[in-house]
Amino acid sequence: MLLACVKTERKKLHHSNLWVAFLLIPLLPTVMGAANYMNNLGLLKSEWYSLWTQHSLFYANFFYAPLIALYCSYIWRVEHLNYNWNHLMTMPVSAADIFLSKLLLAMRCTIVLQLWMWVLFLTAGKAVGLPGLPDVQILGWLLRGSLGAFAITALQLVLSMMIRSFAVPIALALLGSVAGLLASNGGLGLFWPYSLMLMGMNANRTEDMVSSSLGFGVSTLVFFLVFTGFGIYWLRRKDVRA
Repeated sequence: MLLACVKTERKKLHHSNLWVAFLLIPLLPTVMGAANYMNNLGLLKSEWYSLWTQHSLFYANFFYAPLIALYCSYIWRVEHLNYNWNHLMTMPVSAADIFLSKLLLAMRCTIVLQLWMWVLFLTAGKAVGLPGLPDVQILGWLLRGSLGAFAITALQLVLSMMIRSFAVPIALALLGSVAGLLASNGGLGLFWPYSLMLMGMNANRTEDMVSSSLGFGVSTLVFFLVFTGFGIYWLRRKDVRA
């Protein structure tokens, strides 16, 4: 039944123009990061690592979580319109299948977005004249950031499910990212879900922000399971709207 729900969700998105936003919006942090790098060549001497600090500074702190939130708001948008929520509540499928199908698609979107950002990072590096290719460690940071972002994805899916407004969850994601920056700088990143993505990607740092891979992995898994479990629990108890 989960597979059937995934196919249904994919059909809802088939004619969506959401891909345009995910294609174009990431260009902004790419251009901003490259421009910042070029304007500070006197200070930034580590080539690909230095470009990564500027690239991730804008992307991870201000764009990644809101883009995830945009996708999550969109995939709940149909259910929040008219009486579609009532139809959802009367479907012969479990709340777990409904929530998990949306979560799987949102997680896939998160990974695709990261891969697109990697392409843009490579392109920006060549555009500013960097030699060779970036160290594989930077790619590892990108992939590790994707794991941290899964916790945000589960949280944003819950927020978009509970809040009928399309824009409010996106605004909360931006605020959460700013708070995540403060938390990670204060040594509390493992206790705030939005910090996990920043720490995983090593945003605006050349040294590794994750001192304990085990702690990072446990924190990410706990947040992901808690938000996913709560989302399924809330959906099971939600009644038909008048």
